[in-house]
Amino acid sequence: MTGPAVPFREIVLKVHSRCDLACDHCYVYEHADQSWRTRPKAVSDHVISRTAQRLAEHAKTHALPSVSVILHGGEPLLAGPSRLRRVCEEFGSALAGVAELDLRIHTNGLQLSPRYLDLFDEFGVRVGISLDGDRAANDRHRRFADGRSSHPLVLRAVELLRQERYRHLNLGLLCTIDIENDPHAVLDALVALEPPLIDFLLPHATWEDPPPRPSGKPTAYADWLLAVFDRWQEQGRPVPVRIFSSVLSTLSGGPSLTESLGLAPTDLVVVETDGQLEQVDSLKSAYEGAAATGFDVFSHSFDEVAAHPGVRARQLGLAGVSETCRRCPVVRSCGGGLYTHRYSSAGGFDNPSVYCADLEALVGGIARGAAASAVSPVLTDRRELAAAQYDLTRTLLAGLHQALDGRAGDRWEQAWELAGALEETDEGAEGLERVLTHPYTRTWLLDVLEGLRAGRQDAVGQALRLPAYVAAAAVRAGLDVVVPAGYQDGRLLLPTLGELRIGAPGTSGAVRVRRSGDGFTVREEGGAERRIPFAEADGPGWLPVRHLCRAGAPSVALDDVDPYRDCFGAPAAPRLGPAGAAAWSETVAGAWALLTEAVPAYTADAAGSLTTLTPLRPGRNARRPHGYGAAGLSTAGGVRETARALLRELRRTRLRALLDVTDLYALDGAWTYPLPWERNSTVPFSGLLAETYERVGLLALGPDGGEEVLRALDTLDAAAEPTAGGTLLLNSLRAEAEGALGASGKKLLVNTPGHERVR
Repeated sequence: MTGPAVPFREIVLKVHSRCDLACDHCYVYEHADQSWRTRPKAVSDHVISRTAQRLAEHAKTHALPSVSVILHGGEPLLAGPSRLRRVCEEFGSALAGVAELDLRIHTNGLQLSPRYLDLFDEFGVRVGISLDGDRAANDRHRRFADGRSSHPLVLRAVELLRQERYRHLNLGLLCTIDIENDPHAVLDALVALEPPLIDFLLPHATWEDPPPRPSGKPTAYADWLLAVFDRWQEQGRPVPVRIFSSVLSTLSGGPSLTESLGLAPTDLVVVETDGQLEQVDSLKSAYEGAAATGFDVFSHSFDEVAAHPGVRARQLGLAGVSETCRRCPVVRSCGGGLYTHRYSSAGGFDNPSVYCADLEALVGGIARGAAASAVSPVLTDRRELAAAQYDLTRTLLAGLHQALDGRAGDRWEQAWELAGALEETDEGAEGLERVLTHPYTRTWLLDVLEGLRAGRQDAVGQALRLPAYVAAAAVRAGLDVVVPAGYQDGRLLLPTLGELRIGAPGTSGAVRVRRSGDGFTVREEGGAERRIPFAEADGPGWLPVRHLCRAGAPSVALDDVDPYRDCFGAPAAPRLGPAGAAAWSETVAGAWALLTEAVPAYTADAAGSLTTLTPLRPGRNARRPHGYGAAGLSTAGGVRETARALLRELRRTRLRALLDVTDLYALDGAWTYPLPWERNSTVPFSGLLAETYERVGLLALGPDGGEEVLRALDTLDAAAEPTAGGTLLLNSLRAEAEGALGASGKKLLVNTPGHERVR
């Protein structure tokens, strides 16, 4: 096992080892490990003190900002108020000035009273209560030893926590699932109590002692949970439910929210009443001594426990699950299930969960049931994508302002204030949006931010292009505003407008830019004013951004002057002369006409987002990010080859734009996949998706390569990496591919039943 151990951020402190209920599903008393019989009933002062010291040492060593201490049992309230006060005081004192302390207690609630809650209020101890639903459900397992119901007393405890003075202490309800109970009745009973959280727990089981399935159905627990999920959805998700929130999070590319699901490493250690340090408590369900480490708080540090092989095994993420799980498409969400639930005497913990079929069905059911709400609208609405891209650019600009922290001086601050003033009018806001959504504005921002991070000396100077961006926005807005700006290397670049030669190469200086009639003026300090008309033709020292204006083609900028346009896979061409620009435009217009005939709906949509084309010359170039709406093209291959290149570039820039603002996959690089069109080549999921996304589009120009594209889609569909949004994208790609191949008359492949995954 390589890499450093994950530090513990959470400890479970057993403050009492006995319980006042006789729940027949309890892993502490009713399962394989019976070590509770030899433990002291209550934790001693010495154990409390040493545990607090050990935790403080651990937090200090690893610079942990916060740690959680969960008071547990048995039934922790049996320890009594005095001992619980001692625990709170010891941990509060030890961690003062070291890390923030989050104290919690998990209880059956029978002993809960204002006396306890006043104590918990004093120390900020939040309270979680175990309740299995309505009375019929709760009494199925949670009874006293003499068979009496615990339900009325638990409800009394919950009602205490609902009082205004204690409501801030309410951590929520823990409910152990029994599939014999009515799922709707259970959910309704819990929701009626208005908890801040409901945590449904699968009953602890292993392959040696599997969970009861009265119907014999392998997905009985998933069916029960999905019935709860559907009702929860119908009710408008009135209360957070941890297991559902966790699956929804991972489906969207986010983290797991519970130890029982997902691939996050464990960061929890248990301290028994005698000071023994153990692994997660649920391991007691596996076999006698399964949770033991041989360490204690008197002789061992938490770092020693963190290095224990059993603990490390639960910190390996994807590498820590079985081979079967690593090949499963829902592994990101289920994470192989709770570690305990994987145990068998033959294979140890190197197995799928005993709930494997349930977890697969649960993740799939939630994915289907929440598909619409889980997917970002940017995937289906071009305007939403454009708006998200604009928000991203504004966020980057704000980040640059913060990163500069005054280093760019008065010129930056003045431009920043002018930009704010522009936004106060409709015309100014529109002009600023036109300039900030220019695709190469993004390239400038990212280049400067990277330069600042790397300590590049020219980064602050590059940031001082902001005044020119503001000047271009004011000119576009038609506002009578004088904007101070600077020029470098003898040239003033006004993004989206053009480039003005002011001085000799290598010179720099200050100018003032102002809108004037059907153009604008530029006055150099101490020099004459120059008037620049809005025209497509070059003027003395003036190189305007021209536009592609041909019948049937969209009106887009032909930008061959912006210094940040050199961001494509081939080098940007130098400024085209009038004849060269005309010929280039004619070829592009012909290519657009060909695409309009082949994929009319796609080109109509693309026309609404494509804003900028940049001529390229032959050669290879390092790609750099740019904003949404740009494409770089070489027309050397003629109309048809330009059409293919344009279609690829349009699809490439759209996929990149989607990835900028939404998560389409997670764990990229955990697996590699074969490229169907290149023998002996493997790539991560991102590489296969990018190439497939482009090739699906090219099928509209001919069916060649269609079989390989469908095989690639089969592989992507069966992969674990796609989020809910990624799955929607893959579905749309398959429909697009099959539609193109069907229209071409090419026989479609039947989906292959599996795929090859290379680790």
